[in-house]
Amino acid sequence: MTYEQLKLENQLCFPVYAASRLITREYQPFLDKLGITYPQYLVLMILWEDDGVAVNDIAKKLILNTNTITPLLKRMEQQGLVKRKRSREDERKVMIHLTENGRKLQEEASLIPEQLGGRLVAGDLKAKDLIRLKETLDSMIRLLSKQEPNA
Repeated sequence: MTYEQLKLENQLCFPVYAASRLITREYQPFLDKLGITYPQYLVLMILWEDDGVAVNDIAKKLILNTNTITPLLKRMEQQGLVKRKRSREDERKVMIHLTENGRKLQEEASLIPEQLGGRLVAGDLKAKDLIRLKETLDSMIRLLSKQEPNA
C-alpha cells in the first residue's frame, strides 16, 4: 500500500516551513548589521508601532507562549534595546518599552522590507503575487489560531 498523503511533495506544511526558513535566512545579513536576531526584529517592529506593550500582548501578536518570549526580552534588555517595567495599573503585567538604542534601530531597519522585497521580485515572483500570498497566509493564520490543537 502506498501512502501518497505522507509524501513530502504532497504536504502543504513543508513548502510553508521551507519558505519561512529561507526568507529568515535572507533577512540575516540585514539583521546582522543591526546586531539583532529575526525574533528580536519582530519584537522591535511591534514596539516601533506602539511602544509600551505588555509581554502577553507581544506573545499574542507573535503567536508565541510567554515562556518563549520572556528570555528573548531579557536578552534584548541586556543589549540595551528595551526596558521591562511592571505596569502601574496592574503589577502582574510586565510592560516593554524601547530604549533610545531600540528607537535608533528603526531608521536603519526601515530599509530592510524594500531591500528584501526587491530581491524577491527580481526573480519570477511579481509584487501582486507576494501580496496575494501574504493575504492567503494571513487567512490561514487567522483560521488556525482560532482552533485548539488536537481539537
